[in-house]
Amino acid sequence: MSQVEKQLDETKAQIESEIPDHVSVTDVKYEGPELVVYTRHPKQFAGNDDLIRRLASSLRKRITVRPHPDVLSDPSTAEERIREIVPEDADVSSLEFHEDTGEVVIEAEKPGVVIGRRGSTLREITREVGWTPEVVRTPPIESSTVSNVRDFLKQEREERRDILERVGRTIHREEMADEQWVRITALGGCREVGRAAFVLNTAETRVLVDCGDKPGAEGEVPHLRVPEALGAGAQNIDAVVLTHAHLDHSALVPLLFEYGYDGPIYCTEPTRDLMGLLTLDYLDVANREGRSPPYESAQVREAIKHTITIDYGDVTDIAPDVKLTFHNAGHVLGSAVSHFHIGEGLYNVAFSGDIRYDDTRLFDGAVNDFPRVETLVLESTYGGDNDYQTDQEDSERKLLEAIDEAYDDGGKVLIPTFAVGRSQEIMMVLEEAMRTGDIPEMPVHLDGMIWEATAVHTTYPGYLRDDLRDRILHDDGNPFLADQFNRIDGGEAERREVADGGPCVVLSTSGMLTGGPVMSWLRHLSDEPESTLAFVGYQAQGTLGRRIQNGRDEISVRSRDDAGRTETLSLEMDVETVDGFSGHADRQGLENFVRTMSPRPDKVLCVHGDERSVQDLSSSLYHDYDLRTFAPKNLETFRFE
Repeated sequence: MSQVEKQLDETKAQIESEIPDHVSVTDVKYEGPELVVYTRHPKQFAGNDDLIRRLASSLRKRITVRPHPDVLSDPSTAEERIREIVPEDADVSSLEFHEDTGEVVIEAEKPGVVIGRRGSTLREITREVGWTPEVVRTPPIESSTVSNVRDFLKQEREERRDILERVGRTIHREEMADEQWVRITALGGCREVGRAAFVLNTAETRVLVDCGDKPGAEGEVPHLRVPEALGAGAQNIDAVVLTHAHLDHSALVPLLFEYGYDGPIYCTEPTRDLMGLLTLDYLDVANREGRSPPYESAQVREAIKHTITIDYGDVTDIAPDVKLTFHNAGHVLGSAVSHFHIGEGLYNVAFSGDIRYDDTRLFDGAVNDFPRVETLVLESTYGGDNDYQTDQEDSERKLLEAIDEAYDDGGKVLIPTFAVGRSQEIMMVLEEAMRTGDIPEMPVHLDGMIWEATAVHTTYPGYLRDDLRDRILHDDGNPFLADQFNRIDGGEAERREVADGGPCVVLSTSGMLTGGPVMSWLRHLSDEPESTLAFVGYQAQGTLGRRIQNGRDEISVRSRDDAGRTETLSLEMDVETVDGFSGHADRQGLENFVRTMSPRPDKVLCVHGDERSVQDLSSSLYHDYDLRTFAPKNLETFRFE
């Protein structure tokens, strides 16, 4: 009998000793980090509010209780009773019954109403019909991304359960290593912005944190072939942890499956959906530009199939000696500061991912309160001595003034922006300004993936600020449904029509002018001195956006016939850079994140910034806060005990 089988037998015996005699347990399984308990008496479990809580506390595991298939009521009868139990104002749109697991998936516009106070309605459903309810939100804005991910995971339920059982056995395997140590190896993202990838190693476990590309630098990928990573074989990676969905952190996660990886990817639920959206678009852009993509869409599907989602604050076993907890990073939807607790109190490491320390219109600021942290791996995108962003109110005022001026001149404002995060922030600013009369009402055209990314935001309002969440839950107050927002879905013909029309604002991807529909807008608008090109996000070294910021007034774009030729355009638009909208903390925000961090880390590795930024921040944290700091180079390894 394997160690895992012995564990499960012992766990089942312990559960049976702690539950009432008339309640039976038919099976106990690991599915990923969760312990799944099958019973012929689901109603009794649901009728005892404290039973599962007590079991989870004594076993120190996340527990899901599922009914044995033999005791399930007829789905049609169960659906009728569920609809009677759930209040009408929940607006239930569909119920799907899965007999293999005894789960009923309830999709509703207001999941909180389905759940009830502290889960009371869910327990009543199980008490009445035996089925275990799972609740998902009906997107206020129809999202093909969310629908496709949900449909795909539904189709792959059987294989996904096999994956989860295999992952669960790996997590709970017997520890074999005699030594205890922790190492971090940088595979990318050091003294540069992009291609973030780090390996967190213990004597027992190997975890890859992020795996992104480098904007504006085709072919510069993380050093995945070194022995610390895939050089020892993809099967030697126990888990992948994804801090957020931006391509400089997620683009090459599907590539791991091309190399033979078959393990879990841990991230938040919105990060999973956005990763699918952005990586599929990444492939489309490569194909449109005549570049050979590094993987196929099949690998994106594999990545989604292997994803295990974790909510903020949930402590989760991901290996025999590693627990992971996600905390809000304030950067983009679902972005997470990733905290690793290693061994029985041996060591604690936090990877910031990308963070924004101050509150924004979309998110609360990054969390920096942890039980323990010895080492912090800290992004340094704006870590340079002079990297201080404008106050957000001043930034909004400056942007609105630029729009107002262009409107008066009969021009347009083109805002290159990331589809995820900054676009929605700008949409919030424009909606309020037009509603309150601060600027004239005018069309706001959304090109690229911006509308789809916005739909994903409205699907997960629990990850947004409370006031915004409440507005989204009420259709008459949802700012993203304002009349002035227009989705560009007519391609080049619609862009030409907009360009020939009156004053407007255009939000378009890509945010650094590295491709995408923004290049078409440049072709249409570049010769209009009455129009404005407004940068609201970071422009990495080597990108066209950075070159224009630095004064370039001639740009090369693909020709209209898209036959591989380029044409040179004279840029006569006014160019404005509006700081303050970035999803990254500026220099002061980064210092404040560390200064107020509880507890204060012993060591800080400054990463994800150009060479000047990481060295400036590292030096400042050392001198001002008496911390041991480092500005690693790629392929450097740090050992901690």
